Amino acid sequence: MPVKQLSKSPYELRSTDTPLDRTRSVWDARSQCRFVAATPSAEPQLWEAYLEGAKDGYRRYGAEKALEYSRIRHGDTTAVFFVALDADGSVAAGVRAQGPYVAAGEAHAITEWAGHPGAPEVRRMIEDRLPFGVVEAKGAWVSENASHRGELGVALGRFATYSMDLLDVQFMLATAGTHVLATWASSGGVVADHIAPVPYPDDRYETRLMWWDRRRRRGHAESLQLAQLLLTTSRPAPSTAPETIGSVVRPMRSVS
Repeated sequence: MPVKQLSKSPYELRSTDTPLDRTRSVWDARSQCRFVAATPSAEPQLWEAYLEGAKDGYRRYGAEKALEYSRIRHGDTTAVFFVALDADGSVAAGVRAQGPYVAAGEAHAITEWAGHPGAPEVRRMIEDRLPFGVVEAKGAWVSENASHRGELGVALGRFATYSMDLLDVQFMLATAGTHVLATWASSGGVVADHIAPVPYPDDRYETRLMWWDRRRRRGHAESLQLAQLLLTTSRPAPSTAPETIGSVVRPMRSVS
């Protein structure tokens, strides 16, 4: 369905509420970790552990600028975050999601492509998808000392896609360096090949734009894991949280 045929505007189609009403968790056999999905306000200690791990991970590669710690540390720009807890209960990996977005300018990808070839195309791709719901995955990291590090990296990408279900959107975008494209693609991400890469956060990196579509069929194992995550509640989040997940129903379509 073309955007111009929608009977409602993008602003009427999305909710500004955070539909993640509970802290949720599920065991991931492949990485041998328990993944927890929560909001920063519901799990402040886990959020701090996520931030500490992210700072260490980004600093290791000299990419602290991309983390934007001072902007994200209060948690108000994060709709949901995921952390992996290893056997001793320490946080071994994490990723967060921003959105759902109301305007393309909210996406960090706009900042990354500013002043570079492809910037208009990046904005157009985001704007085309806004009526169907868009979130952005950011701040992914895996501890250097984590067991099953390879499996954990793949699992992190897979869990990031679950933010589309928790936040009831059709699309997720992320920007990724060429060295991790294969890992992110294993969770269903598709590189926007027609958009030129950018040197972000600096000239050492070549960053590409990737998209995930919730309509794309997941494998049986992934669908089962998602169902377990949605059904498994750890402890209640603050009583002000909405009572249901996904109260806004959006049309879904394929967007090129």
